[in-house]
Amino acid sequence: MSRYTGPVCRLCRREGEKLFLKGKRCITDRCAMERRPHPPGEQPGGRRRRRPSEYALQLREKQKVKRIYGLAERQFRTMFENAARVPGITGENLLAALESRLDNIVYRLGFAPSRKAARQLIRHRHVRVERRTVDVPSFSVRPGAEISVAPHARKFPMVIEAIEDRRSRDQLSWLGVDYEKGTGRMLERPSRHDIPLAVEEQLIVELYSK
Repeated sequence: MSRYTGPVCRLCRREGEKLFLKGKRCITDRCAMERRPHPPGEQPGGRRRRRPSEYALQLREKQKVKRIYGLAERQFRTMFENAARVPGITGENLLAALESRLDNIVYRLGFAPSRKAARQLIRHRHVRVERRTVDVPSFSVRPGAEISVAPHARKFPMVIEAIEDRRSRDQLSWLGVDYEKGTGRMLERPSRHDIPLAVEEQLIVELYSK
């Protein structure tokens, strides 16, 4: 499956807002959005933009969520179709499914500075679910499942720095973590108000429903 391998700061600039794809760097003055907030290929103070159409707004919202979670189009579309089959509000089901991915859980727990780094940890077999090694980033974590980082991986500078950074911030209510043991747990399936994501998921539903 193809995956974007170019500079991720261009993705933030394209969407016109920080997507926090590079972890701690995104909250410093080294962030590209601080230095070059205009879209790639455009000069500051360039031509005046027209008001975006309804389709453009829907497309940009879909692209933004795809880029935040690091998914390809086919993978994202499949997740949407699965979410549409589940009882409830489709947009909220989609976000809950995205948040339940193993790479996102590892990132949210604070064991990795970004979702991209979390995927690397998982693919290199440094992450366990219920004490069993899982090397599939898209693995769907169920409520109550324990996620842990292999003992040797807890000594990685990247993991140590990510944990120290996460310690200074509040943990999400649907997650529990013990940094001394290098373990965390998904306490419950997240609801919409538990997901700190400034997106309008209904626009994605409208786009795919056409």
